[in-house]
Amino acid sequence: MTRTAVVAGVGPGLGAAVARRFAAEGCRVALLARTEPYLDSLAAELADTEGEALAVPTDLTDAEAVESAFETVRETFGPTDVLVYNASGTPWKGLDIAVDEFDDALATGPRGALLCAKEAAADMLGSDGDGDDEAGTVVFTGATTSVRGKEGALGFSAAKFAIRGMAQSLARELGPEGVHVAHVVLDGSIRPPDVVPGDPPTHLDPDAIAAQYWDLVTADLATMPFEVHLTNGPGGAVEFV
Repeated sequence: MTRTAVVAGVGPGLGAAVARRFAAEGCRVALLARTEPYLDSLAAELADTEGEALAVPTDLTDAEAVESAFETVRETFGPTDVLVYNASGTPWKGLDIAVDEFDDALATGPRGALLCAKEAAADMLGSDGDGDDEAGTVVFTGATTSVRGKEGALGFSAAKFAIRGMAQSLARELGPEGVHVAHVVLDGSIRPPDVVPGDPPTHLDPDAIAAQYWDLVTADLATMPFEVHLTNGPGGAVEFV
């Protein structure tokens, strides 16, 4: 089955790793983020894989921009089968966070997630509003702060808590229609592209995370997991588990 996957929030870390893995599996991958030059370069790289890629520069906080982006994906690749919402952004501040900074964190986090989920679910459920046996998959990227607040990360914690709650609600709403909704708690820091893996590992491996995301897409509907917790190995600090 050739799937159309939208990866929302694509940078050189996890977003790129997910896009590469999905393209390697033969997916048509739409890349959504603000940074057009990076999206173009990644799309060109993925042209040499089993799949295809489309750069769609998008402000994920803008409802009209998100609607337009998904329409572009439909026109080019067809309806969305998979959504990975990976976007987040906030200064690392506590109570000293400015109100507009807090608003930005919520706009990039749960607001953007809602906008993308609405568009993706409309495709997955079809015009009649009912999904089939394998209607699609929605994966939300979470963090330790999805389940436990972190000092000095007030905006980030609030946004990630909200997305986890949204994922739980959507799993109940869309699961009976055949849409697999999953939330992934990344308990630790993701290894940056320019950092050599340690032995034992001290960071989460973005490629290994991407493999877990693909497992969620291909999971048996009879036993599909909702929440997956990934930690950063025996050499790193595990904050939650």
